[in-house]
Amino acid sequence: MNTTPPATTPADAAGRPVRLGLRENWPQFTLLVVVNVCVGGLVGLERTTVPVIGSETFGLTSDLAVFSFIIAFGLTKAFTNLAAGALTARFRRKQLLVAGWLIGIPVPFALAYAPSWGWIVAANVLLGLNQGLTWSMTVNMKIDLVGPSRRGLATGLNEAAGYTAVGVTALLTGYLATGYGLRPIPELIGVVFVAAGLALALAVRDTGAHVALELASHPKALPTGEHTGLRTTFTRTSWHNRSLRGASQAGLVNNLNDGLTWGVFPLLFTDHGLGLAAVGLIKGLYPILWGLGQISTGHLADRVGRKPLIVHGMLVQAAGFVLALALLDRPLLAGILSAVLLGVGTAMVYPALIASISDHAHPAWRANALGTYRFWRDIGYAAGALVAGVLADALGLSATVIAAAVLTAVSGLLAARWITEHQPAVR
Repeated sequence: MNTTPPATTPADAAGRPVRLGLRENWPQFTLLVVVNVCVGGLVGLERTTVPVIGSETFGLTSDLAVFSFIIAFGLTKAFTNLAAGALTARFRRKQLLVAGWLIGIPVPFALAYAPSWGWIVAANVLLGLNQGLTWSMTVNMKIDLVGPSRRGLATGLNEAAGYTAVGVTALLTGYLATGYGLRPIPELIGVVFVAAGLALALAVRDTGAHVALELASHPKALPTGEHTGLRTTFTRTSWHNRSLRGASQAGLVNNLNDGLTWGVFPLLFTDHGLGLAAVGLIKGLYPILWGLGQISTGHLADRVGRKPLIVHGMLVQAAGFVLALALLDRPLLAGILSAVLLGVGTAMVYPALIASISDHAHPAWRANALGTYRFWRDIGYAAGALVAGVLADALGLSATVIAAAVLTAVSGLLAARWITEHQPAVR
């Protein structure tokens, strides 16, 4: 999109005229991509080692107790996502981005040196606050910069950067844990992510002027009497609007899968004889494919629409869970093939869901709609850990994998029924 600003075009804080588009804003867009690498790297610290730390270092015998750190993370991140949309009405996006990084400073140190499991859970509350603010702001700011015609590509690049970093860090921590032990070396690489993320966030320019420009040029005026507040937008996004409802439930189930595999896969595959390096490979491959795949699937969502990628992506993920159990007598093969399908399926879904929410939300209440969607999506982390803990304690780890496959397939069918296309033409 190439928007030549008229004389009344909003200017940024330095007085520079503002344009919408990826090409027009590539330096700031690129800077935000690098920021999200740091965001993803910080949460990637936990993907391989923390469930094993719970069982081996702190002697936890209940799977639900082990997964409590994911529940704490998911709940905190979900509510922070919801608050982040409302907070953008009071604070600039850059201010919230910097605040998120300041909150994240203690996280790697707490994970590395925690004297009890309660400290790990507390660190995940801080991590949830950090991720809710930083990831929310990077995706909002990228959408602000590019305008409506490149939302799929923008969200794809944003999520690709974050989740590739999650995967690479998970892989790295698995190898470091094999050579140096579960703590503190694998966790302390998070200090680099925090320091770099904070420094880059301070260098980012705010995107408030870009939102003002899109509002000024939006082809559809805000209907008279349509409320833009959080409460109204929450109910609209969660239930009243069929497409927004369909995207929100799919996002919840998608991250339920991630939360479930985060806790279950390290325990399931170590129980079947794999070491931490192999588990790190499995846990790293899933988000790496999830991340890198979004570069192409985000662009594809702008071309073929959001709905086909969402529906088929959920069904591909369901097939990934089936393979994990069907081939479990060969655990490394089972883990790799499952990770491939889960990664590819999630890559199909993730940018298309955010773009679909953005398509159906007016710019005046888009931040709150994205916050609501991200609330439901990241509640999935807590729901996945809770479901996994209860089912694993009662029926075993395999039962949780079966439940995830069924829920994911049903979610894909609901998305097919509820979501409609509302896609701006690509120019």
